[in-house]
Amino acid sequence: MKIMTGNSNLPLARAIAAYLEIPLTNASVRRFADEEVFVEINENVRGEDVFVVQSTSYPTNDNLMELLICIDALRRASAKRITAVMPYFGYARQDRKPGPRTPISAKLVANLITTAGADRVLAVDLHAGQIQGFFDIPTDNLYAAPTMAADIQARYGDGELMVVSPDVGGVVRARALAKRLNNAPLAIVDKRRDKPGQSEVMNIIGDVKGRTCIMIDDIIDSGGTLCNAAQALMDAGAASVTAYISHGVLTGAAVQRVTNSALKELVITDSILATEATRDTDRIRVLTIAPLIGEAMRRIADESSVSSLFD
Repeated sequence: MKIMTGNSNLPLARAIAAYLEIPLTNASVRRFADEEVFVEINENVRGEDVFVVQSTSYPTNDNLMELLICIDALRRASAKRITAVMPYFGYARQDRKPGPRTPISAKLVANLITTAGADRVLAVDLHAGQIQGFFDIPTDNLYAAPTMAADIQARYGDGELMVVSPDVGGVVRARALAKRLNNAPLAIVDKRRDKPGQSEVMNIIGDVKGRTCIMIDDIIDSGGTLCNAAQALMDAGAASVTAYISHGVLTGAAVQRVTNSALKELVITDSILATEATRDTDRIRVLTIAPLIGEAMRRIADESSVSSLFD
């Protein structure tokens, strides 16, 4: 078993390697003067089970090309099996046609990864479950919920917990977390626009008065919807609002928006490398998923059950 990494999230790759007590494969992933990606593997990988750790986060296209070229280099170096480990799967939000003449880019990316030579994919909290079906190779979708649940119990277990879905589409995810938190009650933020161009009206389904609210979602991008939902919960009488998000994309002024919001704390995983702005604010905390990914990789290499991680 060998672990190789691109440049998207070196700290996470090193943490996974440390968990598995395996050194990272000696490889060079660099750029030519025109930003063309070049990969060189500096050790023998013939007949090896190789895991390539690479999030396709910002800059998405550069990191995706790094992953594809790493896979191609390993295939041409006669690796026995290549697993693309994608803590964050970019393009996941383009999983359907929202209108006429639009692409399904998540399927295109799945095809690219398969064509490059990957034998297996390991991802964390895919935006939509059907993305697993976009791949024609075995695909494992890990869940950060057990890691989050343990952290919530340790920090907020003394309060009257209520799990909140920030929209109707995230109810399944919220219900799964609530079940892990001793069947905590569930609330839903129903958002709608009265007219195009007007701000969203937030309606809270469920009684959150006096509750320690835990919002759960898979991606935070600009942070606008999440911050508005937090304010709506506080206006409805919640004692506090904390958000647990799998992937902290945090584009534009998102960090500033979170810092100035009603959120007590935003907890994200290290699936995406934290920016300097994220590290500088005390309102955002990063929770590592290196042990989760490392254990899944070990089980794949050992041909044992991955799903039992979540029993």
